Amino acid sequence: MKFVFIIDPISKLDPTHDSSIAMMESAQTLGHEIWITYVPQLSIVDGKAYGHLQPVTLKPVELVDNHWISSDNWYSLQESQFLPLESFDGVFMRKDPPVTIGYLYATYILDLINPSTTKVINTPQGIRCANEKIYALNFPSVIPDTIVTQSKSVIADFLEEKGEAVIKPLGGKAGEGILFLQKGDRNFNSLIEISTKQGQEPVMVQQYLPAAKEGDKRIILVNGKPLGAVNRIPTGKEFRGNMAVGGRVAKTEITAQDLKICDTVAPKLIADGLTFVGIDVIGGYLTEVNVTSPTGIREIDRLNGVNLGKETINSLFG
Repeated sequence: MKFVFIIDPISKLDPTHDSSIAMMESAQTLGHEIWITYVPQLSIVDGKAYGHLQPVTLKPVELVDNHWISSDNWYSLQESQFLPLESFDGVFMRKDPPVTIGYLYATYILDLINPSTTKVINTPQGIRCANEKIYALNFPSVIPDTIVTQSKSVIADFLEEKGEAVIKPLGGKAGEGILFLQKGDRNFNSLIEISTKQGQEPVMVQQYLPAAKEGDKRIILVNGKPLGAVNRIPTGKEFRGNMAVGGRVAKTEITAQDLKICDTVAPKLIADGLTFVGIDVIGGYLTEVNVTSPTGIREIDRLNGVNLGKETINSLFG
């Protein structure tokens, strides 16, 4: 088979951490052709989605002393070709957030791919309908108390009731811009003004879960089924567990409550064409549903001696 991965510039990706590279390596090992492209290189010609695409060959990472090691020249690219995306078996939309106007337009281009010939992961319609913060509100039985607003007074009332809360920008990633709110904080007004851009943009505010100190669990779901999980634990004085802000990763189990959450979200994920998803769970509560470029494969593989990349490719195209 032939796969295209729409990614951020490959030269800026970390092969020892990035899940896109893990899947690309696994697909290559399974004998598939791997090509890459970037959002600005997509076009519509004769009513079809096209792209300037490059074949890529990867040197897989190696596990040495429980750490992934990559070679200096871990990828090689061949000459770019302008080809219809429908000439491939699968297209993986793996551009990192934020979902900008350019990102949104790219999903409209991907809409023109015939799904009977080429599978798009995740579907452009699914990505558009699933803001990674707000989408969790579709599952009220398994989320903490949550509001979405740009109103300072509404946030103040929520904080007064809960005592502690976490405020999240709706378009953020990797823990960027997440703030801890505490009743009585003299910086409250400024924090809300900054996060809502002077009341012009809504934010998510969730009840703070003390279990966050014990970790923020990332569970990878493929076709609605959990394949693996990793716990991300805050370090030092940081309250966020995200790996991008220094969170320590640890082996973890998928509990009965985790399975209940997975069973709750799976039908809608499948209906919306969200076949590769990373959900975040804190203290038995679903906090986010990541659909653009969820990570965690490398860490799960290293801690558990598995190969989630191969499992993912086989599950999606087996």
